[in-house]
Amino acid sequence: MNPDAPRDRHGRPLRDLRLSLVETCNFRCPYCMPADATPDNEVLDRASRLDFDEIETAVRAFARVGVSKLRLTGGEPLLRKNLPELVARLVHVPGIEDIALTTNGSLLAGQARALRDAGLRRLTVSLDALDPALFRQLSGGRGNVDDVLAGIAAAEAAGFSSIKFNCVVQRGVNEAEALRLVGHFRGTGHVVRFIEFMDVGNCNGWRRDKVVPSAELRDQISAQWPLRPLSPTYRGEVATRHAFVDGQGEVGFVSSVSEPFCGDCHRARLSADGQLFTCLFANRGTPLREVIAQGEDALAARLGELWRARGDRYSEQRGEEDRKRRKIEMFYIGG
Repeated sequence: MNPDAPRDRHGRPLRDLRLSLVETCNFRCPYCMPADATPDNEVLDRASRLDFDEIETAVRAFARVGVSKLRLTGGEPLLRKNLPELVARLVHVPGIEDIALTTNGSLLAGQARALRDAGLRRLTVSLDALDPALFRQLSGGRGNVDDVLAGIAAAEAAGFSSIKFNCVVQRGVNEAEALRLVGHFRGTGHVVRFIEFMDVGNCNGWRRDKVVPSAELRDQISAQWPLRPLSPTYRGEVATRHAFVDGQGEVGFVSSVSEPFCGDCHRARLSADGQLFTCLFANRGTPLREVIAQGEDALAARLGELWRARGDRYSEQRGEEDRKRRKIEMFYIGG
């Protein structure tokens, strides 16, 4: 750990970068990018997105101010052309110890092998249901769960032996799928993580009564397959982890609403057009593309300034006025 790395106003270091490669998606999930409410002016043209040289410069600068974990997100990152080429460049950036990619999995079958060969070792697949009709509904009428399952099989064949699956749970919508997902992946080496429905952005129709608290899900799962708590693998880990007592793996819970974890948030987000967001619930970003063009040294210095000024803790404050203010959409900066 670099002792000179910047810390924000609450003493939090910068360790984790969520890098959005593209803001578009082939799904229209209602909690993220609903088709009837997606702002057209937040979809970029290709020239507005950072190119691979700019992305590499940015990642090198972030590594210099403390980032060691990099997650490639979107939109749907597998829509970004020549993605394995970018991965092959980023795995060699000094200081970056871990690279993961979050995807809806629908395009994974054709790319899993190339991504593995490029050096990617960790995958997270968003999977909100196994029931075909419900899955199609939750993808905005555009997704086929069989395509995702084929992508998972291709990833396993390519060597991804421990995939994480993220399920956003909404009361009255898909909470009944929780046990089904756990039963499907128990004993496979993969990990299902249940995410509380969050008030990200402005167009997902969030209401607190649609949130299924993690504790409720944990109790339901443990009643069928007893669980025991696990210690975090690192400080600031988003998910709380629980292992099956019978040794058949683990599950995770991300509880941003019922148990906010702002105090240990070490994450920054860089949008596809080069804006820095220091919180998932931010209402604006800081454009960095011109600084990126000045090179790694200039960008590292600017990142240090911005991080030291950071004071975000939205989930801990989440009040009526906070929720009413306009926030950036999740598809624009990744989850």
